[in-house]
Amino acid sequence: MNTIKPFVIIVAIAAIILASCTTTLPSTQKRNVSSDSAARANGFVPGNSLGYTSMGLVRNSFMGGTTGSIIMRNMDQQADEMKQVLSDAEVKREGEAIVVEFKERVLFEFDRANLASLAEQNLDKLISVLKEYPDTNIEILGHTDSKGSRKYNQNLSEKRAGAVASYIKSNDVTASRISIKGLGESEPVATNATVEGRAENRRVEFVITANQKMIDEANREANK
Repeated sequence: MNTIKPFVIIVAIAAIILASCTTTLPSTQKRNVSSDSAARANGFVPGNSLGYTSMGLVRNSFMGGTTGSIIMRNMDQQADEMKQVLSDAEVKREGEAIVVEFKERVLFEFDRANLASLAEQNLDKLISVLKEYPDTNIEILGHTDSKGSRKYNQNLSEKRAGAVASYIKSNDVTASRISIKGLGESEPVATNATVEGRAENRRVEFVITANQKMIDEANREANK
């Protein structure tokens, strides 16, 4: 018995340590696995307001502390201006970043990669704010629904992101600020099992984050 008791104590301590190390996911990442199982079969997880790539870009830009607070203040101001001028886009503040989402119908005809007739007017409104705040990086993400082959959807998403980027660059937004990524059907925010869900998934996102100049200026202000 004397040899068993120490072993029992060690096991109990190990269980306590493991329990204390359990990581609590942020609210944006929490998932109800049982209720999501059917939805996963249709290609999305309920609760995703953004794709995994856009959320990754937001997290990677996080500075925190006083520097982060200063950046957030700057982004709040930019986002407010965008909300005032962009009636056909959704502007979201996420951490120290801004995410602007245009649905397909705003920028493109169905299954096309060339900008629709009203697309330029909508993009011009965003461009006016992007030029007013030049110290940001702009990642443009193209998304599709799951209709058609994965290869076709991947190519379409790349072409759409590229078309948007080309137009923005042609209107004097510095090219070095802009990067693009086509994500095809890989990051749905709604079910692809319904017409409405597929329409939600066909979208273009702008993820706007602080560039190094903004970070450096925020650091200097924080250290005063």
